[in-house]
Amino acid sequence: MVELRTGLLPDAPQGALPRPEYDPATRTLAEREASKAAELSVELGRPVSAHTMRWRRRRHQERGIAGMVDGRHAPRRPVHGKLRPEVVDELQQLMSQATGGSTRTVSYYFERVSETVKDKYGQEAVPKRSAFYRLFQRLERGRHITGSARTRRSLANQPEGVFDQVTVCRPGELMEIDSTPFDALVRLDRGVIGRVELTGLVDVATRTVTAAVLRPTTKSVDAALLLARSVTPAPMRPGWTEALRMERSVLPYQRLLALDERLRHAAAVPLIIPEAIVVDGGKAFLSKNFHMACDAFGTEVIHAPPRTPTHKPHIERTLGSVSTMFAQFVSGYTGRSAEHRGRRVEDEPLWSLPQLQECWRSGSPPSGRTGRMTACETRWPRDGRSRRTRSTPRSWRRPATCRWRCRPRTT
Repeated sequence: MVELRTGLLPDAPQGALPRPEYDPATRTLAEREASKAAELSVELGRPVSAHTMRWRRRRHQERGIAGMVDGRHAPRRPVHGKLRPEVVDELQQLMSQATGGSTRTVSYYFERVSETVKDKYGQEAVPKRSAFYRLFQRLERGRHITGSARTRRSLANQPEGVFDQVTVCRPGELMEIDSTPFDALVRLDRGVIGRVELTGLVDVATRTVTAAVLRPTTKSVDAALLLARSVTPAPMRPGWTEALRMERSVLPYQRLLALDERLRHAAAVPLIIPEAIVVDGGKAFLSKNFHMACDAFGTEVIHAPPRTPTHKPHIERTLGSVSTMFAQFVSGYTGRSAEHRGRRVEDEPLWSLPQLQECWRSGSPPSGRTGRMTACETRWPRDGRSRRTRSTPRSWRRPATCRWRCRPRTT
């Protein structure tokens, strides 16, 4: 850069003459930049443009040798800016304590931090309000300190590292069971309108939902029923399409038929005997009936730690997908919380519990005088085989593969 600007190298002896291509008396600055770019292109073995030499020469004029350093490797400004580290430490401590508390505003944290640092370090340590607010905005990003308390607790409950990876080699080696409220209103017995719970059992190896049941309240007998359905062939029901038969699926039908003749009239539901099941602290899964049913099948029960849904992520994600792939297509959909619920949802035509259970089990609209759909746009391939049964067993029953309007007729 010195030769480019002056014509001589910094260590040139007294009385030395510049090289012709860098002589300021005969060459313009643009010509010298082009000459230096050509020289560096030969030395480095890669092209260097005159434009690059121009902006590097300007940085050298403004900042000297420091201007030649790659800015990507230069020291970054600390996150707390010019505020004292004591202020940052006090604020981070208050933020960590806010996980289980109620939501407060930024002014609360400013007053608390100012009072603390004033008592410890004097008045000169108290930060300015504007600088403190900028610091709080940077530290609070993604933590919901001043937002939803429920979201804040959920984020704090996530593990610090990556989720645990459990390696399974065969179906039934590890299964997960859980229940969740179903995001739609249902007409129960005697015309009572209410919410129900969906309880499902998923196999980790194949990602297959081996059994699922809708009940007003999940009880121990319902949890035990899922175990029985997981090992029992699901019979074809009247009105179900032929593409849902086990003989039309990718399962080894002929081999299975030789073992159990009941599979001749069964639906394409894999039969999986659970060797181990991961459960949470639900009363239905801690009951004596459920544990006796597991003992009858020789199934080991693994209890997940409290408030750690990450220990059974497959069933958690599966039940979460029910809302977007099934429940929102059902008449009477309420959303996942009160803020997502529409007005007068209870006045819509609602399904009864048996009708909704039938719709869930078949993956297609149920038939009946009072429960027919207004439209059914099931997408079947040309060969007559369902996408669920033609694909892998883990996707044999995905409600989103059938697009319909889940709205019962009122006539």
